[in-house]
Amino acid sequence: MLSAESLIPLILLVLAAAACAAQAADPEDAMVARRLEWFQDLKFGFMMHWGPYSQWGCIESWPLVEVDKWARPDNLAAWLERGKDIERFKRDYFALNRTFNPTRFDPAKWAAAAKYAGTKYVVFTTKHHDGFSMFDTRETPYRITHPDCPYSRNKQPDIVRAVFDAFRREGFGIGAYFSKSDWHSPCYWSPDRPARDRNPNYDTRQEPEKWARFVAFVHGQIEELVSNYGRIDILWLDGGQVRPPGQDVQMDRLAAMARQRQPELLIVDRTVGGKYENYRTPEQEVPEKPLPYVWESCITMGDQWSYKPHDKYKPTRALVHLLVDVVSKGGNLLLNVGPQPDGELPAEVLSRLKEIGDWMAVNAEAIHGTRPVAPYKTGRVCLTRKGQTLYAIYLAEDGRDAPPPEMTLAGVPVPPGSKVTMLGAPAPLGIRQDGAGVKIEIPAPVAQSPPCRHAWVVKITP
Repeated sequence: MLSAESLIPLILLVLAAAACAAQAADPEDAMVARRLEWFQDLKFGFMMHWGPYSQWGCIESWPLVEVDKWARPDNLAAWLERGKDIERFKRDYFALNRTFNPTRFDPAKWAAAAKYAGTKYVVFTTKHHDGFSMFDTRETPYRITHPDCPYSRNKQPDIVRAVFDAFRREGFGIGAYFSKSDWHSPCYWSPDRPARDRNPNYDTRQEPEKWARFVAFVHGQIEELVSNYGRIDILWLDGGQVRPPGQDVQMDRLAAMARQRQPELLIVDRTVGGKYENYRTPEQEVPEKPLPYVWESCITMGDQWSYKPHDKYKPTRALVHLLVDVVSKGGNLLLNVGPQPDGELPAEVLSRLKEIGDWMAVNAEAIHGTRPVAPYKTGRVCLTRKGQTLYAIYLAEDGRDAPPPEMTLAGVPVPPGSKVTMLGAPAPLGIRQDGAGVKIEIPAPVAQSPPCRHAWVVKITP
């Protein structure tokens, strides 16, 4: 009879074989798990909502929905200018393609600014809910390259191609935002009846042929994106109301087609759940604590997703603290801005990106490639780790431009003999234990001449 000790190698061999068999049985799951590790290493992404609606400075797409709260007159000057007439508003909104001509558009400048800020992937709106395609689709004339749009006469009119190529040259991961709903399509909002909310204005089960044409349209556009625009890493699908049973776009078939052309594609079927929401995307919020799945907070730099004149942009300090807060809880931050109608990024956006980049130039190693570590935050100190290295990030109070003489890490075990330094400052820091936890002592020369603003990172290496 075999002893318990002698059975251990056999048990381990059986478990390993089972794991290999499971991986072989579902290689797609193994691919997704591997790519999610890649995604989690990036930590900081750059998003842009841009289209003809930027000319009005209004909220993208949503004012078209009569019952939606965004369409309230007190939120939208363009609504008031049209006498609160929804049909007139829709007509004028859908005609904005005829005047959209962003002659100052230079995606290389966007990519350079985003790269300096320390972002590692981009998510760009190839098509929002209003249905205007910022790429050279053959599925609809409502597109940037159609003669109706004056920008079509530009020597390189395909906006999506230009954006993806520019960011790819800078080493970015490429994410394609795509709305599954399309309020311009006659197979989603049928023109023979009113459309009051964000859903199809007909019963898709009573008119299956019409819905089938819409499904073919969605598949056709996504096939163009994944076939004709180089490597795409993330298919970021919006319009979460488009789901079975009433709005079934046959995600199994769509995902299989997309991954046949992009074998390592992450798919984010937002808010739907299930197999094709590879990671979650809480919007305009940061979870109170780490989540048990991969996630990304998508948050605007200003008040609005798309361009708005005189938008109120978050201060640089708040943005740096936002990034640290998200990363310390194990998430990614996808920071959104709205380019101007002429194609340039607003001056305040560029200044914020520059200032974030100045901070990241000193402290990026505490952000990129890190993972969360309990207790995640102690007082004003957020924690991240990379292997055995611990990073303690002190978030400066308002008005503070230098680190305090002492930082307390409560509940954070620090092995004796650890090397303790501040990123950007070569002098070693003091460390001692007391009843409240570990005390990090900041020498006067470091406090008087700190390496950066907004937050300071102590690196603890065993």
